[in-house]
Amino acid sequence: MICGGILVRMSNITQILCRIERGDPEAADQLLPLVYDELRKLAVLRMAQEKPGQTIQATALVHEAYLRLVDREHVQQWDGRGHFFGAAAEAMRRILVENARRKNRIKRGGELGRQELPDVAIEALEIHEDLIALDAALDGLKAENPQAVELVHLRYFVGVSIPDAANMLGIAPRSADRLWAFARAWLHREIANGDGN
Repeated sequence: MICGGILVRMSNITQILCRIERGDPEAADQLLPLVYDELRKLAVLRMAQEKPGQTIQATALVHEAYLRLVDREHVQQWDGRGHFFGAAAEAMRRILVENARRKNRIKRGGELGRQELPDVAIEALEIHEDLIALDAALDGLKAENPQAVELVHLRYFVGVSIPDAANMLGIAPRSADRLWAFARAWLHREIANGDGN
């Protein structure tokens, strides 16, 4: 996407993303109504893949991810609509991982002092170590093949089909198929090795 030069027939979303890059303070407010429904669907899909017991709701996930995407202090560059939604998927993944890590700290005592409790049955918090393991594996895969990580974000976190993901990444569907097979095998191996299997 070329924001400084001439770009013929840009979508409204693309035009607003360009304005955000240029520092237009009103652009972020205009973008949310255009992308909210798609971001909400993405969040609902992502939340459906999580284990029960999440403390964050889909609406809160959308709003937190959106705030990170249009942060005025750290303006990001967007290569179009697909890049924006891929970044949204990444932001949602990061938020869920941070939430899982926070729960893990709480489970292990966190920064709280020890207190005696009366004899009451207390249900333990459910921690999503699998999400934390996936996050660590994705960081490793990014060093090996960044495009594979983009494909995983689009396929796993957004739910985009192989043909659509290939189109967003600018590669052939057959190449996307091979890259998807590679990424899944790589991630499976890394997660299995991390568990000591």
